[in-house]
Amino acid sequence: MTSPTPISGSTSDSVSAPVPARSPESSSSPVLAEVVRSGFVEGRHRGSLVVLAADGSVEWSLGDSAAPVFPRSTNKPMQAAAVLRAGLDLADERLALTAASHSGEAFHLALVRSMLTEHGLTAEQLQTPPDLPLDPAEAEAYLAAGNVRDPLVMNCSGKHTAMLAASALNGWPLDSYLDQDHPLQQLVLEGVRAASGEDVAHIGTDGCGAPLMSLSLTGLARAFRHFVVAEPGTPERRVADAMRAHPEYVAGTRRPDTWLMRALPGTLSKMGAEAVQALALPDGRALAFKIDDGATRTLGPVLARVLRQMGIADPVLERIEDVPLLGGGARVGEIRAAF
Repeated sequence: MTSPTPISGSTSDSVSAPVPARSPESSSSPVLAEVVRSGFVEGRHRGSLVVLAADGSVEWSLGDSAAPVFPRSTNKPMQAAAVLRAGLDLADERLALTAASHSGEAFHLALVRSMLTEHGLTAEQLQTPPDLPLDPAEAEAYLAAGNVRDPLVMNCSGKHTAMLAASALNGWPLDSYLDQDHPLQQLVLEGVRAASGEDVAHIGTDGCGAPLMSLSLTGLARAFRHFVVAEPGTPERRVADAMRAHPEYVAGTRRPDTWLMRALPGTLSKMGAEAVQALALPDGRALAFKIDDGATRTLGPVLARVLRQMGIADPVLERIEDVPLLGGGARVGEIRAAF
């Protein structure tokens, strides 16, 4: 496969000009969640969110849904689609793990090791930073067994394995697979722009070291909708189908994204660091939000509230919105949505 041409401007009439960042003079974001302890509101979390109708138009929003944010790991479906476009043939659990922020459970790590072996790669080639399992219970067990931080354990190791494999398949450099100008990362950039329908205003570096493309929340919601409504067999639809069929590989057995995709068939859900969440329903409706201060403890309560306002009624919402506050080991409050 030939290398894609680096992107230096708009390539489609459907792609808008870069969106300016929110200025310091902008008004404060609305409160999306409250910290309630012993009946007293001791803290508030502000942010912005957007909800799209089934046809992709903005149905309602709070805050500034047009300003760019770093989507963090909600970019992963688009990164997974890029490795497919590069010619790497992945499906089922392997493709789901490529789009994952996995918990570091035994089945996650076993599949990463298998994928490395299948593609003639080694764990030493991974450029993920050494880390512990993302799931706290798994991290405790991992340390208790005498293990130390390891690049393979890092929650993005499935994605990095697929990126290495796609690069090896095409004869692209392996030691620079995370460089912004690498052919694979150019494919990611093309896919982000195409799925979101907007240009990328900023490119940074994600926690795992991969290039990180900014999007507005509206663009992020459009991208998730694009994956759900894409034609069967396209890279986007293949990624969405794999994630929805194997959500435990996208997240883990104790993670809200897994619970939602299991309880609400056809739903595509992915969280990202710094309190970003994107979700698309099978009918094409979609949402995205970000909490300004990055408090991920707010994701469940805010997401459950949005889904209820979208007419979703399922016991899983009670499960994901329950974030208790403890005092002396007993429940004395909660994090709750405030809109």
